[in-house]
Formats: sequence, C-alpha cells, structure tokens
Amino acid sequence: MAAWVEGRVAGKRHWTQALVSLQVAAPEVTFAAGQFGRLALPAPPGHNEPMIGRPYSFVNPPDAQPHEFYFIVVPGGPLTPRLAALAVGDPVWLAPRANGFFCVGEVPPADVLWCLATGTGLGPFLSMLRTPEPWSRFQRVVLVHAVRRAEELTYRDEIAGIGRAQPGAFAYVPMVSREAQPGALAGRIPAAIADGRLEAAVGIALSAENAHAMLCGNPAMVDDTQQVLAARGMRRHRRKEPGHVTVETYW
Repeated sequence: MAAWVEGRVAGKRHWTQALVSLQVAAPEVTFAAGQFGRLALPAPPGHNEPMIGRPYSFVNPPDAQPHEFYFIVVPGGPLTPRLAALAVGDPVWLAPRANGFFCVGEVPPADVLWCLATGTGLGPFLSMLRTPEPWSRFQRVVLVHAVRRAEELTYRDEIAGIGRAQPGAFAYVPMVSREAQPGALAGRIPAAIADGRLEAAVGIALSAENAHAMLCGNPAMVDDTQQVLAARGMRRHRRKEPGHVTVETYW
C-alpha cells in the first residue's frame, strides 16, 4: 500500500484567523465516523522525512464527499500554516487508512449519549451525528461545544441541520468562557457539570445510571471532566472493562 494518497483541495473556510476547515477530494480514502486521518504536504529541503503529516479527525460523515478537516493554525508550525494557505485545486496528501476507536460503535448501551467537545474537538462529533448509528442506539443525544470566544462557535448551520433531522432527540449547548454570549452557558464544561448548570440547560441527568459521555478536546477539559464524572461513579470505558466515559485528546 502506498504511504500517501494524493487528493485535491475542494474547498476551504476560514472561520477565524486561527480556525480553518479544509475540504479534500480523495474518495478512495474511507473511514468510520469518529476516526482520524493524516494530512500531509511535501517536506522542505533538508528535512529528514519526505512528507510532513499530522492527524486530523474527519468532520464529514463517511458517505459524504469531499472529506473535511477542522484545525487550528499554529503560527510558525510546520504544517497548519501551509494547509491554511492552500487554494482550491492544490494537491494535498492523505494517509490511505484512517485510525482510531473514538466511534459510537465502541460505546456501550445507554439512554443518553453526551458529546462534550472543546474547540476543534467538535469535528468527530459532527461526523458521528450525521450518521444513523447514534439515533438508533440512544434515546437522546446532547452535544456540548465549549470555546473561549463566541466567534469560535462554528458549524452552527450543520448543528441546526442535525436538530431538524432529529426532532426531540437532540440538544445542543454552546459554552463560551471568556465573554458573555446570549444563549450560551458561561465557563468551562467541568464546572458546568459540577454545579448542575449543564444538566439544567437540557433537562437531562448525566449519571452512571443513564448516560455515556464522550469527551473530545484539550487535555485540561478531558482530565478535569473525567474527575468530575468519576465523582458520580462514571469510570473510563475500555473494551475489556465497560464503563461510562470515552475520551480522545484533540485540539
């Protein structure tokens, strides 16, 4: 198998100066919702590898093309500024196989699925929630997207589309930590769980008896939220030891 598959940029969106979505036409690359691929560009002269590649979660559902990736531009980084500068039609390379187990199929049964994301950790949830699987396995799904600034509450049209497609089964909670935003909860996810504000916002309990929580985002959120949930008797899920919390660090 070839190390990389050559694709083409099919579209791009700059949400903010630092947040970019890149669409890539590469239909031969397949994946399961929630998995990540690897994007790559040729390395500059003198680099010890021919390509520079990094993992990024798929945002699109598996049955939709082109593939879409949502990332933060790291100033001075070896790859993201170059990805953000690509134009439609430019070549970009993908790993031929996707990876990862952050998928609904890996989650044990529960009444409610809580999808807790910070920043670009929203991406894999958008892929999952636009497939039939979550809606056939859970009675309710709650998507929480926590950001620093209101302008970082991205993909609002896509999230609204999920709500229209799943009336009565879906709840969306935006959170903003560094400025007031009408319609959004203030602060961080762990604190909003600990003080009950998050559950109150949707009218659904988050407990070991009824729920499974999937966490995707920055390490501080993932670690702190696990501690809050552990106090409620919710333990990390593993294949050999089923639990109530599935995690992936991604930002």
